[in-house]
Amino acid sequence: MRVASWSSLCLVLLAAIGCGGSNPYGHGREYVPADEEEPFLEKARDISYEEIRRDPSAFASQLVGWFGIVTAIEKAPSGELKVALDLRFHQPRHLCTDQFESSCRVTISERAGGPFSTVLRVRSEDALGQGRLNTGSLVKIYGLPTGEFDERGGPMIKTQWYRQWPHGAYVSTTGAVTMRR
Repeated sequence: MRVASWSSLCLVLLAAIGCGGSNPYGHGREYVPADEEEPFLEKARDISYEEIRRDPSAFASQLVGWFGIVTAIEKAPSGELKVALDLRFHQPRHLCTDQFESSCRVTISERAGGPFSTVLRVRSEDALGQGRLNTGSLVKIYGLPTGEFDERGGPMIKTQWYRQWPHGAYVSTTGAVTMRR
């Protein structure tokens, strides 16, 4: 009987450890990059939206990492998706509903910083189901300014890698009313 209890406990612990690594939304008090994201995060430069809008060609070789809320999606001729986004600023300290990091959500500014667009080759896990890329999703893109502008006047970014949070998997600063830090 005692051996069965010990092995059951081990299975529960292994399952808990395994589940922590499979969380694609990186719940934590601060931003938790995905494993595949780390090289892009290290290379990304902190270039302001206005700098790129003024002279996008000057930054054509500079990798940027921007958060944006999806406002529209259309299929591109290549089969990829052209995604229109509104820039949002990431808040270094995420909002949480309680003292546990699992209750924390990536937190972005309530106000938009300006429009931009990109073309994405959507990964299979972001293509279907409740967690699919959709209007209202939060996307973090790493890419290069193309020098072109979208129909809203925002810069076009050629995305090299992206990460997506479906609506409800992140919060804006308006969540501070019901969530604590």
